[in-house]
Order: sequence, then C-alpha cells, then structure tokens
Amino acid sequence: METQVAGPVLPESRGAVSDAVTRFLRGAGAPPRNREIAGADPFGDDLQLALYLCYELHYRGFADVDADLEWDPELLRCRAALEWPFLESLRDRATRHVGAQEALDDLLVEPAGGDGGGVGDFLQDEGELWQVREYAAQRSLYHLKEADPHAWVLPRLWGRAKAGMAAVEFDEFGGGRAERVHARLFAELMTDLGLDPTYGRYVDAAGAEALALVNLMSLFGLHRALRGALVGHFATVEITSSPGSRRLSRAMRRTGAGPAAEHFYDEHVEADAVHEQVVRREVVAGLLEEEPQLDADVAFGVDATNHLEDALAGRLLGAWRAGRSSLRTPV
Repeated sequence: METQVAGPVLPESRGAVSDAVTRFLRGAGAPPRNREIAGADPFGDDLQLALYLCYELHYRGFADVDADLEWDPELLRCRAALEWPFLESLRDRATRHVGAQEALDDLLVEPAGGDGGGVGDFLQDEGELWQVREYAAQRSLYHLKEADPHAWVLPRLWGRAKAGMAAVEFDEFGGGRAERVHARLFAELMTDLGLDPTYGRYVDAAGAEALALVNLMSLFGLHRALRGALVGHFATVEITSSPGSRRLSRAMRRTGAGPAAEHFYDEHVEADAVHEQVVRREVVAGLLEEEPQLDADVAFGVDATNHLEDALAGRLLGAWRAGRSSLRTPV
C-alpha cells in the first residue's frame, strides 16, 4: 500500500468523534460509531474537524497517513454519517430563498454574505494588524486550495455551464502561469503578514466556523446530486468577492500588511468583477437552461454559504470587539 509523506501533520482532535477518526487514520482504532456522531453538534468543533479530516484525504492527505484510506469503505461510511446531520441542519436553517434568481439578486444588495457590512468593513475602518493576521489564518484553510473544491463540478456540467465554469477556474489557477495561481498569491500574502504559508498549518488554530465553510465546498463538490448547490455556492463567492475584496484591499493598505497582501485582494477586485458576469450569465443560466429542476438547489447553495459566512463573521467580530483573539490557538 502507498504511504503519503508530503501532506500536513494531523491536527489535534477536538472531541470523541474527531479523536476516533484521527486514531483510525493512524491505524490505531475504528471510525466513530453512529451513536457517537449523532450526539455531536453538527456545527461544532468535533464533528466539523472529523468531517474535515475525511475530506482532506481527497486533497493532499496527511503526512504518514496511507493514501489508500481515501477510498476505505469504513471511512466512507463514517463520512456519510458525518455529512447527514451537517447537510440536514443546513437545509433546516438556510431557507431564505426559494429560487435562484431572487437569491442571486439579493447578493448584489450589500451587506451580502459574511463580509458585507461585517468583517470587511471592520477591518477596513478600524481593524488592527493582529486582526488582519487572524483573518488570514482562518481563511487559509480555503485560500491555500482556492478553487480546488469547485473543480469537481466540471465533469457534472455541460454546454454553457461547463464552458463558463472552466473559464473562471482557469483564471483562479493563474491562467496557465504558476506565479499567478490564487493559492500561491495567498501564500505570499501570508508571508507578508509574518504567517507560515505551509498548507494546513493553521487548522488547529481555526474555529469550527472556518472548518464548516471549507467542508461545505467539499460536501457540494463531492456529491453529484448537490451540483446545483455547488453552483450556487460558487456564484455567491464570485458575486460578493469584488466588493468584499475592495474593502479588504483598503484594510491591507491601512494596516501596512505589505505589497503581496494588497496585491491578493487587488487581483480579486478586478478578476471577480468579470467572473460575476460569467457565473450569472453562463454558469447559472446555462445550468438552469439544461436542468431547470435544480433551481431550488442553486438557491440553497447561496443560502447555505451565507449562513456559514454569517457564523464565521459572528465569531470574528464577537471576539475582536471584546478585545480577544478569534483563534483557538495563537499564531
């Protein structure tokens, strides 16, 4: 069996469920039982970390964890048991819109998602450099694999939707130039901020809310039945990115974060303004032209994303306004 040695180290467990998954990955136990999973908070640290560990095997894996465990039947059954309460809780709570058109139109009215009128405004107007660093550490769980979860939807689309999605993804991956890959640009932002840009470095520091946002992308991306929700998520990210990045670009300049930090958000202001149009007119419209029955799924993807963005914003702003760190461990 092949053993992977290049991935990040396994993070510390956060409860009985994530501890059982961690021990299984180390070859020292069985996955958690269904009754243990049923007793965990669907949005809490323990379940979200356990789910993150399962999903991460589909990305870069972990150091000294057998790569063949990616498709281990026991672990896949465990992952399904972890996914169900997370997905069902989102379906119960993220119910603002019925159809895609209304959901997408509302994204254009600020505040939108977790940043509009929230974290971005705070960092732009009054945030300090230590808060900018914390924000980058929390977001690094996604940005160091930016656009990777969305690539899974490409084989599940066709026609205009596939072509539009591929065009946006091509830009996210640097347009054929390694130095312009957005994940690399974020690593350079982290270096400017004095953070460690190693993939997976801040998983232990990040809260359940940051884990849940990354898990949402993996959940939608790995299930063909959720392709409409993935498109809704992707549309939310792209439509809200340009105005949100403009605020964060100002925050980087005001706090003296550094040129690479400024460049990352400047790049997203420009690129995502174009991406917004492609996503609305080609990806979403093309998908719903071919599969109109996915209209409600697209709306769900928008609402689920905003629900989790709001939860992360609540954690960050609640901590910062109280003068304390938002992180579980210091950077």
